Amino acid sequence: MINIKPAEARTAPGTGTASSASIVSFISKGLREMRTSADADIELLRNRANSIFKLADQGVEHFINSASFTVPTVTASAVTTPAEIEFVKKLRPKISEFRRAYSSPDFKWGTKGKLRIDLSAFRNAIAPDFEEESESERWRTWRRRLRFTEGGEKEEGHSGESSWEPIKALQTRCKEIEAELKTTSSSPAEILEGIKNSEFVEKVKSSLKSICKEPEETKEVPPLDVPELLAYLVRQSSPFLDQLGITRGISDKIVENLFSKRKNQMLQSLPEGESLIVASDSISDELDLRIATVLQSTGHSYEGGFWTDSTKRNHSDGKRHVSIITTASLPWMTGTAVNPLFRAAYLANTAKQNVTLLVPWLCKSDQELVYPNNLTFSSAEEQENYMRNWLEERIGFKTDFKISFYPAKFSKSRRSIIPAGDTTQFIPSKDADIAILEEPEHLNWYHHGKRWTDKFNHVVGIVHTNYLEYIKREKNGALQAFFVKHINNWVTRVYCHKVLRLSAATQDLPKSTICNVHGVNPKFLKIGDKIAADRERGEQVFSKGAYFLGKMVWAKGYRELIDLLSKHKKDLDGFNLDAFGNGEDAHEVQSAAKRLNLNVNFMKGRDHADDSLHGYKVFINPSVSDVLCTATAEALAMGKFVVCADHPSNEFFRTFPNCLTYKSPEEFVVKIKEAMSSEPQPLTPEQRYKLSWEAATQRFLEFSDLDKILNNEMLLDRRNQKGIVKSTSMPNLGEMVDGSLAFAHYCLTGNEFLRLCTGAIPGTRDYNKEHSNDLHLLPPEVENPVYTW
Repeated sequence: MINIKPAEARTAPGTGTASSASIVSFISKGLREMRTSADADIELLRNRANSIFKLADQGVEHFINSASFTVPTVTASAVTTPAEIEFVKKLRPKISEFRRAYSSPDFKWGTKGKLRIDLSAFRNAIAPDFEEESESERWRTWRRRLRFTEGGEKEEGHSGESSWEPIKALQTRCKEIEAELKTTSSSPAEILEGIKNSEFVEKVKSSLKSICKEPEETKEVPPLDVPELLAYLVRQSSPFLDQLGITRGISDKIVENLFSKRKNQMLQSLPEGESLIVASDSISDELDLRIATVLQSTGHSYEGGFWTDSTKRNHSDGKRHVSIITTASLPWMTGTAVNPLFRAAYLANTAKQNVTLLVPWLCKSDQELVYPNNLTFSSAEEQENYMRNWLEERIGFKTDFKISFYPAKFSKSRRSIIPAGDTTQFIPSKDADIAILEEPEHLNWYHHGKRWTDKFNHVVGIVHTNYLEYIKREKNGALQAFFVKHINNWVTRVYCHKVLRLSAATQDLPKSTICNVHGVNPKFLKIGDKIAADRERGEQVFSKGAYFLGKMVWAKGYRELIDLLSKHKKDLDGFNLDAFGNGEDAHEVQSAAKRLNLNVNFMKGRDHADDSLHGYKVFINPSVSDVLCTATAEALAMGKFVVCADHPSNEFFRTFPNCLTYKSPEEFVVKIKEAMSSEPQPLTPEQRYKLSWEAATQRFLEFSDLDKILNNEMLLDRRNQKGIVKSTSMPNLGEMVDGSLAFAHYCLTGNEFLRLCTGAIPGTRDYNKEHSNDLHLLPPEVENPVYTW
């Protein structure tokens, strides 16, 4: 043990010495490799720097050689060198000296590892007396060295400004030309013609034309006089005057009388062939154009008014959005439930725009009162599935539009559905582009919310119902109809840009046009095709006589039907009529027919496309309260005879040979006998298309101006073609009146007492808690909080 310890002690130090030597050797080798690599990198950098400096020398030499241009003068043969070239020549030796100094092997770094470069040589070459001069003197010296002068640099103390050498050369050249004119044998005309046709002169002329534009000729516009101002005031006040009982026709005559005299005076005072007013189809358009011309001549720009909403909406997906808002929904088989559903399907089928159908949602208690056969829905999704299945069974293609719901309540007294709350809030702002209001007057009687024309870019109203005719049948009907007429004018004016009336049976509303934009369920056209095919094969298709189908209420034509049959009971001996329908007045209607001993068989209501109705040959519709009877169009589509009153509501059907109209009770009997004793004619392809929803959709797009809006097409009229357009920035008194009427309507409908006095359902200004639960909305107290102290 004692001998081993010294041996171990001797072995340990020897092993440590060998390890240290190997580490030192490794580090030394690494340092040598690093030094070699660094030397190679520095040499590479030095070579690159030398090449760069060499290229710089060559560039400077090339610049001096190429820039040593001469500006010849006519009177002297001396050549002058610009001051810039002299400056570069002075600077060139300094650049070469800099290259040699900092590319030599003796290059030294400054203290603290910083590169010190002496630029005093450059400073002395540019400004030798830099330090002795003040700031202002320094700038004057710099400008003197860079100025073009006749002899190179301008001498100090020279007070005059020398001309720029090219200008001086041009002046000398002009003098030479003048001398040539005196000595040449050519005539002055030939010399001038040569100068005129020279390339230099042509270039100068083209340059001057591009720079100097001739001022546009301005025509003085005569100022407005008092008759024109009064005419324009009456023209813009027509909405307000209409509310006071002064019709649009009277105001138009006043405008025509005031403006025509001034127009004739201006035409007589103008030279022949000139006119400030473009011929137009109406005095109103000419007056608007006249006002716009005066405003444009003064440079006036209208920035908008108090009621104007100038919000611009962009459509990021590149497609327009159409929202259809209606007052009823399936399974209630009424026109405002069925027709908007078809309209949404066919508008969406074009794939040019996104479509949303907004229908009312009724709570369970109201559903039991409205929907037939005790059919109710526990959720909006369940009712939406029912609506889609019913629609797709009839149109034959998959629907691609969105169905949404807004809260509503059913009014027993009015037998209609009234919206609850602000209906506009159920259309998202991103989709608020184009709105189609089915029954705009009905939707807005008690509307308390955002103005439709403020939220949407374009609002179209479609009038379905002749409310005045229904109201006149009630107690104090004449007085009620008077107020309802003006309220309908009020709400349609302020909430719509365009109004479409299905027929002239409705009241004349502002901004309205008459056009039937409804089609026939494709199922009825297929039934008509089948009946026509069976007739061609010689089969008997009509085995039954006459029938009437409609909701069993007096206003739907039952009163007129019973009166006609009772008055001509003897003339129609042996004539039997089957009536199909359900309704609130069913017991009274049946009792009246039984009391008069009429040959009328009353049956429960059913779908018009039911197989049991295919065998009837004659459809009788004596109603004069309809706007456009859907059942009449369906009967014509099935190839039946239709006997109806000569009434504006039937104007669309008169072109069909199977439509027999009567003007008197006696003529009613004649038409009945004619239909019962003859066979109806088959529909032609043109007549069939006229009844279809494809044709109805095209008519709707045309008369509502949506074809221009959806396609972003602006049609030019004669005024646009002649360069005079109506000013869109012109203040419009009519819009101001509409805005004030909308604000007044908002204030009145916000008062619960006034709402109840005008017949509103209690609690319909805002939706209730049951609506919020069914539609998953915010609680009423959160959506419309009540603030108290």
